[in-house]
Amino acid sequence: MDKIKIRGGKVLEGKIFISGAKNAALPLICASLLTDETVTLTNMPMLSDIKAMNLLLEQLGTQINEFDDFVDGHATKTYSYRTRTIKSLVAPYDYVRKMRASYYVLGPLLARYGKCELSLPGGCAIGARPMDIHLSSLEKMGAKIEIRNGYIFAESDGRLKGCHIIFPGVSVGATCNVLMAAVLAEGRTVLENAAKEPEIGDLAKMLNEMGAKIEGIGTSVLTIDGVSSLHGTVHKVIADRIEAGSYAVAAAITRGKIELVNARPETLRQPLQVLKDMGVRISETDNSIIVDAKGCRLVGKDIMTEPFPGFPTDLQAQFLALMLTAEGASMVTETIFENRFMHVPELLRMGANINVHGHASAIVRGVKKLSGAPVMATDLRASFALILAGLVAEGETTVNRVYHLDRGYEKLEEKLKSVGADIVRIKNDEED
Repeated sequence: MDKIKIRGGKVLEGKIFISGAKNAALPLICASLLTDETVTLTNMPMLSDIKAMNLLLEQLGTQINEFDDFVDGHATKTYSYRTRTIKSLVAPYDYVRKMRASYYVLGPLLARYGKCELSLPGGCAIGARPMDIHLSSLEKMGAKIEIRNGYIFAESDGRLKGCHIIFPGVSVGATCNVLMAAVLAEGRTVLENAAKEPEIGDLAKMLNEMGAKIEGIGTSVLTIDGVSSLHGTVHKVIADRIEAGSYAVAAAITRGKIELVNARPETLRQPLQVLKDMGVRISETDNSIIVDAKGCRLVGKDIMTEPFPGFPTDLQAQFLALMLTAEGASMVTETIFENRFMHVPELLRMGANINVHGHASAIVRGVKKLSGAPVMATDLRASFALILAGLVAEGETTVNRVYHLDRGYEKLEEKLKSVGADIVRIKNDEED
């Protein structure tokens, strides 16, 4: 497996272009299944998760074309998707096990074709993420669902029926899946306690561009009046707020200054406020966020993860790493997923002072220095936390199992090198 080597101690300064959001792109790709016309997605990130989702849709029968493109002078990808006829209504285990978000095909296939067979995605490194809310909501809309032999068998007799659904818990995945099912359902569907993440707003916006009738975008109550069919569209994927937040921490932890081009500050209000409270200077332009920690004395800050607009769970690991370089103690409380402190043992190897209490919280005390060490990545966001620690550690840090990073960070080494980091990827066939 590839590994990344970092020599710490460099102050990062410059500009980093923020790519399109992976967590927005994945449901957008699946939404293309709702029409027989072409859906074109611009500002697409070049990530392994995108490739995996594209392979699944091709297996279902979608024709996909890839184009090189540019946004603000930066190279990106544009993909066009057209599903005229379906070849298969099965999302097999070999696809779903590689990427949990494959379950986003369930709502569109059930809505347009009345049937879907989906391998159960199971848990993941950061804890179980059951699909109960997805399935119970679709059953309320008239779907008949059975689970056997590790697969979900979903079928509807004619069009799904609109209804009033109150989600028992805030779920991004269930909100996206049921939203996509509802746009082709008969009658009105009301979703209460819907997730409000910007990626859901981006999905709802594109569905409306395709002819859907969705109201309440950005709120916890979505009202959808079903239509008989949707048409194609061209849609630009929103910027990745988690990537932007991760590089904002890179500026702060190295006491540097980075302009995050293409970032959207309205999607990052809580993390940016935490940085300000810690002592980092934040400014905004029409098309960027400037994170300036040069000469700053950072102080610890307590954080608690919450659904949007609260502090995002996908930035918890990165901010925990930052707290190690701040004065005093910080408490990090995780309320979304269990097992999301698996990066802590690796940070301890580098000299961190962290005490984890159960699965829910960690006390982080600032240390005078971190020391480079070989560490093992456990999941996508934890991987970036180890990169951050390596950027400020004395000596060399080797991060193993970096395939996690390739799922969510486009051109990571290239972007960090461009602002002064001493970082290199070692391919698995190269000598150390």
